[in-house]
Order: sequence, then C-alpha cells, then structure tokens
Amino acid sequence: MSTAVLTPAPIVPAAVYVRLKHEINLAAMTQELCSLRFSIILLARWEASQNLDKENLVELREELADLRVLYFDKIDEIAMTFGVQQAMQTKDTVERNVTVPNDMMPPMKPKEQEQLYF
Repeated sequence: MSTAVLTPAPIVPAAVYVRLKHEINLAAMTQELCSLRFSIILLARWEASQNLDKENLVELREELADLRVLYFDKIDEIAMTFGVQQAMQTKDTVERNVTVPNDMMPPMKPKEQEQLYF
C-alpha cells in the first residue's frame, strides 16, 4: 500500500475563482480582438497601396472582408458573454490602442525585388 504524501492545494473561494476566470476569459477575447484589428488595419493599408496586381488585390479584399466579419463576430461574442456595455468598452479600447507601424508595407513584386539586387 502506498503512503504518498499529498501537498495541500491552496484553497480559493469560489467567488474569487469565478472572478479570475471571468477576467482571464475577457483578456483572451480582447487579445483576439486586438489581433483581428491589427490584421484589418494592415491589410487595409496594403489594399490602398499601388504595389499589388489585380489577382492579389482581389484575394486581399476577400481576406479583408472575412477579417471584418470575424472582428464583429468577436465583439458579438464578448457582448453575449460579458454584456453589451463591456463589449463596447472593449471595442473602444482596442480601436484606440491598436496601431500598425508606418513602415509595414506589402511585400514587393518579384520584379521589384530583382531591381534591388542589381
């Protein structure tokens, strides 16, 4: 028969556990919203540049549309989970704070890359 010694786990009141879990879930959803916002801004900037051919532009626009749908779906998910007021506050915070550096431009066309080497 084994006589293993168990170390006591810290006991956390249920209310504290629920609050912490709630905050962690909100933080995770906010991070996802930030990632989507960053991608939307970046792709919108690339779309506006004149460096893309028609095929890439069509693909970029489709991806941008998909990202926007995901962004608003994530806001809806936050609203359903944490309430509309929290969702609007989170959206406002994300839109104020997420930025993309000005020097992040789309990849160059192969011909432009070749010109750099010669």
